[in-house]
Amino acid sequence: MLQHTTRADTLVVLDFETTGLSPDMGERAIEIGAVLIEQGEITACFQELMNPGFKVSAFIEDYTGISNDMLRDAPTCEDVMARFSGFIAGHNLVAHNASFDKRFLDAELARISCTYSGQFACSLLAARRIFQQAPNHKLGTLVNYMRVSTTSSFSQDSFHRALYDSEMTAKLWLAMLDNIGERYGLFDLPFSFIQKLSKVPKKSIDRFLEKHRA
Repeated sequence: MLQHTTRADTLVVLDFETTGLSPDMGERAIEIGAVLIEQGEITACFQELMNPGFKVSAFIEDYTGISNDMLRDAPTCEDVMARFSGFIAGHNLVAHNASFDKRFLDAELARISCTYSGQFACSLLAARRIFQQAPNHKLGTLVNYMRVSTTSSFSQDSFHRALYDSEMTAKLWLAMLDNIGERYGLFDLPFSFIQKLSKVPKKSIDRFLEKHRA
């Protein structure tokens, strides 16, 4: 039996809402949402708004549904991220388009001189290989394509809010693991296997998975 910290079905799925595209350009996080998956079951969640220290644009307000009024009395990014570092401690991490979320996680934790031990995998990259016939690989499209339940256990919000998106990503991740098991007979996969799979050329994915089944 794999140790929980190395399993592909035991990890934290996270999602940031932000003031823009890049922390290198001074953009900040305004919401973090995350769910904990343990042995294929979603068992806990984390969600907080955070005040970036400046007003967000009308575009971001419209896109995320997070207004300046909502952020005015929210705790600082530093306070929220200090709490969030405890939630992810010891776990590997998944996000849809993980390079974006990893940049903001790294930047916000660096501000409080904090690090994390887990590694990242990208559900978007993995889905491009496992669900090659999907119309596209946006989160909402994949959720519909795989007929994932859009009912949330934690949030009354919808897409583009951090907790809802992280829960939908978690459900998609588990559906992908189930799909690999059904199609290739590969179960109880290690997290590192999905990381490797995400880098395999799409045309070679069947051969890659068949090789590991053999």
